Amino acid sequence: MALTRFFKLLSVLSLFSLFLGQTAQAQRDFGNVEVTAHHVSGNYYYLEGAGGNIGISVGEDGVIMIDDQFAPLTDKILAAIRGLSDGEIRFVINTHVHPDHTGGNENLGKMGLVILARDEVRVRLRDSLPEVALPVLTFSDTVTIHMNGEEVYVFKVPPAHTDGDSYIYFKDSDVIHAGDVFRTTALPYIDRENGGTLQGTIDGLGLLIGASGPNTKIIPGHGVVSTREDVIAFRDMTIELSDQIAEMIERGMSYDQIAAANPTRAYNDRYGDPERFLRAVYAELGGEE
Repeated sequence: MALTRFFKLLSVLSLFSLFLGQTAQAQRDFGNVEVTAHHVSGNYYYLEGAGGNIGISVGEDGVIMIDDQFAPLTDKILAAIRGLSDGEIRFVINTHVHPDHTGGNENLGKMGLVILARDEVRVRLRDSLPEVALPVLTFSDTVTIHMNGEEVYVFKVPPAHTDGDSYIYFKDSDVIHAGDVFRTTALPYIDRENGGTLQGTIDGLGLLIGASGPNTKIIPGHGVVSTREDVIAFRDMTIELSDQIAEMIERGMSYDQIAAANPTRAYNDRYGDPERFLRAVYAELGGEE
């Protein structure tokens, strides 16, 4: 009976958290957000607005879209796409579950667009979104789309940012859309509540490095176009910091003591508040939180 009450409480808390997230999105003013297109290479562009970067492939076969930011921005996003192509949007690929990447799913689903994502993304989204907003095509390992004169290779990442992350490689344009496993705006975000892990983050960054060539353009979930060397530096930083925190835990330091020691000090000016990263790493490496 106690276990049953626990799961009922957990369900209530999850719904309350979802309500708060939706309320915050509803209160946010998107009226002044501008959606801007940036050409990267070949057929590939990305759109910058509010939320995660949106990938766009255009050509005679139509449009492939990666992620869709927030629902109030759908019209602006579609207008930006129309500035690049008047072709049919054939696929919308979700890189992972978070609402700043999937918030437009419902609008696009109601338009009849085909949403594609990993199995795990559909499972997690169905707890918070209506059926029309869910991916209708899901995969467990890889998918290849042949459009616009190139191969678009969608492949899974180990549980990293979440347990449903995907990379999308545009072979002929030589561009990889990385989602939030790699970002240039913050330390790694390991969302443990959605299945993210520290080791998966390190392994996922290694996978991205291995899939990239010397000229590959890498589009982070948030931030600016990057290179293989940028990802190597980000991966090495993650390993360095996790090793430091592991050593502190072995010495019996509490979370507050580790935070006060400020192991991320060399990166705080660039990446901002390290608390979310520190708490996730501390918990995963055996801290009591």
